[in-house]
Amino acid sequence: MDSESFAPPRSRAHRVPATWCKALSWNIRSPTSFEQMRNLWLLIGSSAFLLLTSGVSAQAPAVPLPPVEVTVTRDAARSLLDLPFAVTRTQPDSARPGQRQSSLEETLALLPGVIVANRTNPTQDPRISIRGFGARSAFGVRGVRVLRDGIPLTLPDGQTPVDYLDLEAVESVEVIRGSASALYGNAAGGVIDLRTGDAPADLIALQLRGWSGGSGYRRLVAAAGGRSGIARYQGHIARTRSDGFREHSRQEITSGSVRLTAKISGTELALNGIGFHMPVAENPGALTAEQLESDYRMADELNVRKGARKEVHQGQLGLSASRGSRQRDLFASVYAGQRTLDNPLTFAIVDIDRATAGATLRASTAFSVASIPGRFSAGLDVQTQRDDRRNFANCFDNEQTVPTASCPVVGDERGTLRLNQRERISGFGPFARAEAELGRYRVSLGARADNVRFRVQDDLVGANNPNDSGERTLRAVSPMAGIVARIGNVHAAYANVSTAFETPTTTELANQADGTAGINADLDPQFARTYELGVKGIALSRIRYELSGYASRVRDELLPFEVPDGAGRRYFRNAGRTGRRGVEGAAGTVFRNVELGATYAYSHFQFIDYLVDNFRYDGNRLPGVPQQQFQAYATFRRNSAFISADGIIAGSMFANDANSARAAGYEILNLRAGGNIGGKGWVSPTIGVQNVFSRRYVPSVNINATANRFYEPAAGRVVYVGLTAGAGR
Repeated sequence: MDSESFAPPRSRAHRVPATWCKALSWNIRSPTSFEQMRNLWLLIGSSAFLLLTSGVSAQAPAVPLPPVEVTVTRDAARSLLDLPFAVTRTQPDSARPGQRQSSLEETLALLPGVIVANRTNPTQDPRISIRGFGARSAFGVRGVRVLRDGIPLTLPDGQTPVDYLDLEAVESVEVIRGSASALYGNAAGGVIDLRTGDAPADLIALQLRGWSGGSGYRRLVAAAGGRSGIARYQGHIARTRSDGFREHSRQEITSGSVRLTAKISGTELALNGIGFHMPVAENPGALTAEQLESDYRMADELNVRKGARKEVHQGQLGLSASRGSRQRDLFASVYAGQRTLDNPLTFAIVDIDRATAGATLRASTAFSVASIPGRFSAGLDVQTQRDDRRNFANCFDNEQTVPTASCPVVGDERGTLRLNQRERISGFGPFARAEAELGRYRVSLGARADNVRFRVQDDLVGANNPNDSGERTLRAVSPMAGIVARIGNVHAAYANVSTAFETPTTTELANQADGTAGINADLDPQFARTYELGVKGIALSRIRYELSGYASRVRDELLPFEVPDGAGRRYFRNAGRTGRRGVEGAAGTVFRNVELGATYAYSHFQFIDYLVDNFRYDGNRLPGVPQQQFQAYATFRRNSAFISADGIIAGSMFANDANSARAAGYEILNLRAGGNIGGKGWVSPTIGVQNVFSRRYVPSVNINATANRFYEPAAGRVVYVGLTAGAGR
């Protein structure tokens, strides 16, 4: 939030995200739905064209768009035009007002090349992928680094739980699309940095916000913020509950966050705290094609019978300090967190007690050598993770009437202890980057050395339980090189070659198909090399645009699989080689009272060398990613009111390596309207409709599932209303 973050929505009227539009053809499942959506998008597109061309023909004064700067590049704030790779910055609630601030699907929409698959399963985070990195995720986020105000939320083993992530205070999102391990290390196939804005300008500003919608959705938020002298503060507490649109998908959450900042002798200090309590989140599981067609609201029978769900408690604190200018910049942070997880699954009850900590130090300085100006940056990331993991037999079964070896006490949910081990992970990564300015060209070179160590101590050792303690250290050096050429004042072209390094996560190393404990010695990290070309800039002084193309080669790609009679447990293996080619584009503009934007991504990902059980999948497409995706939005503002429409058209995607199962493409439209009344004291009502045409669609698939349980359906039409009351600005 900025100083207007507690003000009515009108205060964010003219911010422009970096998005663009491209025409394409689609293989849509339903001709009727295609005609409806085609007419809608033709109306939006023709309206945009008429608005822009009428402005040009009438010679309306061109209002230059403000420059966009980002800090996700681990340097002082830099213009997007000076960076030799694909970076996007957007302000989601500004461009698309009326959001509920409770889903990453809303926050990360309209980012080219970024796919957020809402699994509509409260026990599993949305699957976030950037250029295919992260598409394998069974839960949490994989392959993509996630940060909050520059502090990593991603753990040293590469996984990122985002169920506890506070979205209320997100004012902007900065994204690096593509291999970024030279900057961030393990699991940096892409980077997402969620940024909090500044506190309100008054001594105290208050908000009370409530939401109500279908499937028993209720959300109540109380927030406060303000300034006093050199200190600024903001915080909130929220209570959310939902019955879920599917059976067995109830959820309850209480969360809160606080941010305190102060500038002392030129040094900006920030203290961030997050608290999260989710006493219940039920797991409905995935469906077969027959179940999906019969009743997409149903839950998997085994998930219901075994009481699949999770309970989470988490707290996190981070302290950061930054100081500098465009000549010199210094940043340091320390952070620590605690998480407990009680997770009954169909095959076991997983109990984890986790502690995490880390620190970052980085600095940059401008220099000049032989009259050639440049900049040098260097830093160090250190992270630790401690998981105390226990697995019990799941005895939550109403049909059990007699004791068994696994469930000796009838009626007791936790059966025999099957796994008891201490997992310790540490990550150490120094990095450096140098940049030289040669006229209108900027050349960048960078590299990072990562050392990730996994240690397991087996505490369940006996006559029939061998000691599975052990350790593995996985290392990588990740270089990158890039060049950007300024074309005039508001355009740039760039090229780069970059790398990505990704270790298996602790859970992926621990889950072994042969049933043994300890560390899987056969599961290797994956490595990627990406070549990228792109252009970006501002056209006609009012249209912000970007276009990029890339080609990647991935070695030992990590992929999930299940085994028959495994009760849905996920294991992981390496594919030999995969190839990825894609094109991404975005454009956005504001003309008078209308803000428009669109993004397009074409993703051709396929196996090059992949053999499994004598089956060769060379040439098959990678599952879990649609080949094409188009998103667009239009927001109209007049006085203190707004109407906003956004939507997505996605192509089909395969659900398994064999490409024998597929989720159909879909097209979705969302509408919102609202406004505000008052000045220092104000109210702001909102009404929204998601999935206006009530399409039945599958945004996420359970990759390589057994028994054909691939499909994770989304909700039909959802109507919701919200009311915000505030005092102060």
